[in-house]
Amino acid sequence: MRNIVIIEDNQDLTHALTFSIESTGKYKILKSYTSGEEAVKDIGNNLPDFVIMDIELEGKMNGVTCTSLLKKKYPQLEILMLTVFDDSEQVFDALRSGACGYMTKNTSFSDIINALDEASAGGAPMSFKIARMVLNSFKTKNDSPLTVQENKILNLLAKGASYKTAAIQLNISTETVKFHIKNLYIKLQVNNKEDAIVLARKNKWV
Repeated sequence: MRNIVIIEDNQDLTHALTFSIESTGKYKILKSYTSGEEAVKDIGNNLPDFVIMDIELEGKMNGVTCTSLLKKKYPQLEILMLTVFDDSEQVFDALRSGACGYMTKNTSFSDIINALDEASAGGAPMSFKIARMVLNSFKTKNDSPLTVQENKILNLLAKGASYKTAAIQLNISTETVKFHIKNLYIKLQVNNKEDAIVLARKNKWV
């Protein structure tokens, strides 16, 4: 029997997951947490095989940060994201942080159990929409002249973010954002963000 910890601030969902998962007889829910801070502090006292992780949690730490911290401390942990978010930035941030799979909350309980089975067998379970998004990402050209940070900033601008919003999301100053934007304008030989976004989309850099 494999042991599971749930990190989720919706108690009704936690109870429903616990009932459905334990009814299979293959998994046991050891404990649940509503915040990342609590989980990081306590989970080592009774380390599970799997963690089911939400992105939005109580407290200041989100599920992506919690996943990254847990994987650094306990690299053997398999962490399955289960969240309402299905946009590309959230998905790729979660996978980069070390999650083994990504399912959305409209997934049926039977599919969540199948995802746990797949992860147990060494797979990387993802809902159909997420898998398609990941697959499409490989179609993006990798000859972009932009750095990773410049690419992140341009992606945020393409989604309508302001300089200030981009700075907050990337945890950098607004002046740093402006510095990177100036550099990417020079690299792309454009004079404004609209032209930069058009060129980057045309070349599949964003």
